[in-house]
Amino acid sequence: MLTGLSVRDIVLIERLDLECGPGLGVLTGETGAGKSILLDALGLALGRRADAGLVRLGASQGVVTATFDLPPKHPARAILSEQGFEDTDELVLRRILGQDGKSRAFVNDQAVSVSLLRRLGDTLVEIHGQNDEQGLTDATIHRALLDDYAGLEKDVAGLRDAYQAMRDAEKALAEAEETAAQARREEDFLRHVVAELEELKPQPGEEQELARQRSLLQAGEKLLTAMQEAQSALEQGGGVDARLRACLRALERVADKAEGKLDALIAQADQVLLQAGELSAALDATARDLDLDPQRLEKVEERLFALRAAARKHNVSVDDLAPLAERYAAKLALIDDQTAGLGRLQKAAAAAKAAYQAKAEAISAARRKAAAKLDKAVAAELAPLKLGAAKFATSVEALPPEQWSAEGADRVQFLASTNQGTAPGSLAKIASGGELSRFMLALRVVLAGRGSACTLIFDEVDRGVGGATAAAVGERLARLAGRVQVLVVTHSPQVAAKGGQHWRIAKREAGSAKNKVTLTEVAPLAADDRREEIARMLAGATITDAARAAADSLLAGQEA
Repeated sequence: MLTGLSVRDIVLIERLDLECGPGLGVLTGETGAGKSILLDALGLALGRRADAGLVRLGASQGVVTATFDLPPKHPARAILSEQGFEDTDELVLRRILGQDGKSRAFVNDQAVSVSLLRRLGDTLVEIHGQNDEQGLTDATIHRALLDDYAGLEKDVAGLRDAYQAMRDAEKALAEAEETAAQARREEDFLRHVVAELEELKPQPGEEQELARQRSLLQAGEKLLTAMQEAQSALEQGGGVDARLRACLRALERVADKAEGKLDALIAQADQVLLQAGELSAALDATARDLDLDPQRLEKVEERLFALRAAARKHNVSVDDLAPLAERYAAKLALIDDQTAGLGRLQKAAAAAKAAYQAKAEAISAARRKAAAKLDKAVAAELAPLKLGAAKFATSVEALPPEQWSAEGADRVQFLASTNQGTAPGSLAKIASGGELSRFMLALRVVLAGRGSACTLIFDEVDRGVGGATAAAVGERLARLAGRVQVLVVTHSPQVAAKGGQHWRIAKREAGSAKNKVTLTEVAPLAADDRREEIARMLAGATITDAARAAADSLLAGQEA
């Protein structure tokens, strides 16, 4: 709800700070005192259109700040979270308007766009006035309000899930049908490619292995020549083995006379002799193992070139040929098995649609039943509000399948007529001024607690009525204020007497004789002041004791 409103330099308001509480708050004052200025100022903080003419003459800028206490799970919290704001119970909306008509918007002291301010404002405050109708006149929210009135929130949540499941099934079917159609158009090509790749049988990593083998085979002759030269070097001059043995024998003949000094040399010579033999044997074995068959090189190159040619043809790497073959084979399998596969998807889509349709039809029936109940309840409120000739009707119209949505298969709209013999029409077009405001009041009383707005404002809802009708207006405003915060601008003492808070709006002159300015002030009224204000509303300029007595009677809730 609205807990505070601060206004600086807006039209005739120089400085104003209001503290607002729950229940019904009334604003009274003489005609022209500036009540509409207060609503214009609040509209600025709610993101409404800004006009440079709203800045008070002589001031550089006007500032309006509205503070709200957010209930748990209020839609404004979701908007704030979406924009990255910290979740808090207090929400402060501020608008600064310059003399050039440009404005800046702030939410909790962070700069934001005016459009965000408007989004938040629309969830917080609903205004019904002479030239400012919103909230219930917006047909886009009528379905949600009817569902809330009928207690269908859980049913509609289930319907949303069914709708999403239907859309998912339809999407899967459509994609499969498109894939199958595309596959059929490519069938000849696919069969040729799959046959070609099945014959080629590419394997992951095969290109690298073939390239390695090809490199080895190409270098085979040079390798064999090098090993033969190495073997020849070992065998020249009787061979390394014979010379090492001669060396070893020479050392061994004198070893007993060397007092052990040759032992290490003899051991080393013996080891070298052994390694020389192993080296010679390894050279022979490696030479024998070399596959220098020209046909082997030709086969490796033929396979490698075939793989690379296929990769170039299909614009993929050689390693991607195997996955490509699998994808093409899967497309062919879809063509071959499309009747069974598509049949399963068609059944799933049909089942999902049937499930959605069953839920939608049940909700449609519940909506029609709730609509009749709502129409009856609103009708009972109209006559006491001097709208006895008016009619209210809730239209629940079935939509064609192409317009079904997550919210159901209905178009819900509140319709009304205020004159006998006229067809019901849009709420926003049936009437104007106080008549429409009273119609909104009747509807709001029945829908008390529904909708996101936690503050309702009625501007001269009692316009053109008095006596019992004005009392009925006040009684309904008080009832409504038991569920949500209600602020009302009124000229009716019967309505003013119902308020839990009462402010008087008045003009005064300030400044010197040569530089006088007119200012609008808003003052909260204590019990005695409130009695005088209601007496003034009853009697006019001259307040009599009889008017005071009548005011006391109204304040006491008794019939004057």
